[in-house]
This record gives sequence, structure tokens and C-alpha cells, in this order.
Amino acid sequence: MRMIRTLAPGALAAGLVLLAGAAEAAEDCPRGDLDERFCDRDGDMLADAPTDPSQWVDPETLIFAFTPVEDPAVYREAWTDFLTHLEEVTGKPAQFFPVQSNAAQIEAMRSGRLHIAGFNTGSNPLAVNCAGFVPFTIMAALDGSFGYEMEIITHPDSGIAAVEDIKGKTLAFTSPTSNSGFKAPSALLKAEFDMVEGRDFEATFSGKHDNSILGVANKDYDAASIANSVKLRMIERGVVDEADLRILYTSQTFPTTGYGYVYNLKPELAAKIKEAFASFDWEGTTLQEEFERNGEGQFIPITYQEYWDVIRKIDAANEVSYACQ
Repeated sequence: MRMIRTLAPGALAAGLVLLAGAAEAAEDCPRGDLDERFCDRDGDMLADAPTDPSQWVDPETLIFAFTPVEDPAVYREAWTDFLTHLEEVTGKPAQFFPVQSNAAQIEAMRSGRLHIAGFNTGSNPLAVNCAGFVPFTIMAALDGSFGYEMEIITHPDSGIAAVEDIKGKTLAFTSPTSNSGFKAPSALLKAEFDMVEGRDFEATFSGKHDNSILGVANKDYDAASIANSVKLRMIERGVVDEADLRILYTSQTFPTTGYGYVYNLKPELAAKIKEAFASFDWEGTTLQEEFERNGEGQFIPITYQEYWDVIRKIDAANEVSYACQ
């Protein structure tokens, strides 16, 4: 007992030192909603690059993925000229990586298999908080305007003339991580029309915006919530006939796909990637050919903290958690 009493003060002191060290470490690594693997010392809501250079990633080949909204083969071709430019600026080969779902894209970055990406609007917060995604740019028109709207659409023979008429019918969403394909319409339908999934209408998930749009046009779905930027590109390419679709609701403008890199890239490489986006000349390129359908013709700088504020508010209204699995 005397030995225990003799050791107890020392053990207590050691415990206090450990607690003080833990508190100091917590102060040195604030993280907000970020996963426990990350730190946000500058308060920009993004994961900081590791302070230990041995933890920096400098891949031989850069892997890029675009948000999985339509046929990946279409976008492999669309990004060809940009990836060539990226190779010239970084001095590294770049490869397009087709992904089939938002979840797969986030997991690819989280596991270190994806270095640069365009994540859709609704996936950005989860990619930021769980995968260490650092968005820094979006596409915009030459006059600096940008964004898209969420639309709720139906087909002319549905018997649906207004949003309220969806009651008792089926509404197609895309995926739970999509802003315009699920989160925004869920919040807006509840706030503006007092309509809730399961009580007022049935929900189904199509997987992607083009699936929802084609599903409505082909009368497989009564109605769907979609990003109108995807719809416009599909109409321009002749994939769907505008006459087969009717718009029931149009939202405020949201930020479009956010482009960025994974947080732990070697800082010099991350800087070159930012330079590649900023210096890309769209004129006459495959990227211009595809995205000028939406009126987009340049990359402009953004901050996640400011531009995704409305999206985080929608997530809060839907009680969305950014907890990583």
C-alpha cells in the first residue's frame, strides 16, 4: 500500500502531462467537421497539407475523375485537351478515371487512388470532410457568371400540372449525395410545399441525372429533380427531346461542379495543378465543345467556405451528417 501511495502522485502528474499534451495537440489541430485524419489551422474549412514532408504525395501519374453525371466515355473525350495541358504544366502524365457513382469517386480519393477531381455540388462537402478534397475553381461563363438550377420536371402526359400534383405519385431522385438530385429538392419541397417523401409521395433513385431525365422523357418516372445544366447538354446533343419534358419548379442558382486536388499532394505539385486550371485556353478545345452548351468558357477561382455556404445550409436543413464511414 505504501508503494502504491508513493507512485500515485507520479502517475497523477504523468496523467496531467498527457492531458495537457492532448489539449495542446487539439489546439494545434482544429478540424471543425473534417475527419480526424485532417487539420484546419487556417480556418478555411479545408484539410491542410501535412506539415511532415514525408507524408506528401508526388505520384508518377496524375489520376483525374469528373463527376459521374452522364456517360463516362463522353467526358473522357471532352477532357482530352485539358489533360494534355495538365501534363505540360505539371510534367507528369495524366489519366482520366471514369467513375460510376459519387460514393465511388469519394472513396477513390479517400484511399489515395484519385488525385484531381471535379465533384458535383452536393458531393463537395462530403469529399472535403471525408476525403481531404481541396476545391479551388469552378467553370463559369466568359462574363464571370456561373451555376445551375435544380428543376423538378415531368412529361406532358403525366397529369401533373404543378408541384402539388406530385402527391400520391413517384418522384425520381438521383443519389443521396446529389444537391439538385436529392438534398435541395427534399429541403425545398418540405419548406415551400409541406411535402415529405414517404408521406406525400414515393421516392426512387435513378443513380444519375441523365437516367432521371431519360426516365421522365420515356415516361418511366412521373417526375424527377435534376440539374438543368445536365438537361441542357443532353438536349444540345440530341439525347433527349425538349418537347418530352415539362418544368414544374426552378430553384435559385447553385454553384456547379467544384474542381480541386487531394490535400496531401506535394505543395509544389498542387500549385502547378492550380496553374494548369488557371492558364488553360478553352478556345477550340474539346472542353469548350462540350461545356459551351451551358455557356461556360473559363475556370474562375472560388473558396469552399463562401461558395458552398448555401449547400451546407441545405445539408443542415436535411440533418445531413458529414461523418465518414
